[in-house]
Amino acid sequence: MASEAERTFQRFAVFGGSSSSGTEMNNKNFSKLCKDCGIMDDKQVTSTDVDIVFSKVKAKNARTITFQQFQEAMKELGQKKFKGKSPDEALENIYRLMEGKDPATTGVTKAMTVGGVSHLTDTSKYTGTHKERFDQSGKGKGIAGREDMTDNSGYVSGYKGAGTYDKKGSN
Repeated sequence: MASEAERTFQRFAVFGGSSSSGTEMNNKNFSKLCKDCGIMDDKQVTSTDVDIVFSKVKAKNARTITFQQFQEAMKELGQKKFKGKSPDEALENIYRLMEGKDPATTGVTKAMTVGGVSHLTDTSKYTGTHKERFDQSGKGKGIAGREDMTDNSGYVSGYKGAGTYDKKGSN
């Protein structure tokens, strides 16, 4: 049973941290594990209890706990959660709660398109000159899609002798 608990420990230990190796868990992830697995229920085991137990089992100046320290914490929380049961039986029940659990991502903000946004970004609905700025697939043509491109030749528009300067100077 401890191997399943160790796998759950590793899944929660790496959650939210790209540099985490999965061998040590911080207080935030420990609290998340307790909450997601149903150990913390705000009646027998509160978030304060979880924080106190975490502080009790970790090393004095450390910010993380190892799996061995995690097991000690689970023993303490098990006795609090399952009062009247033996410590081993309470620990077994705690591990049963943790079985196969993954960090939940409920309440995470998801990108969504509101009604007006889809209409504004659908190029097939464009009309007039805006329609000419996109090809059939909806990909923009860039500067080539704009009809009124400026002439940077250095001549005034409508000048009949444009481009003849070099020809006159070679005589």
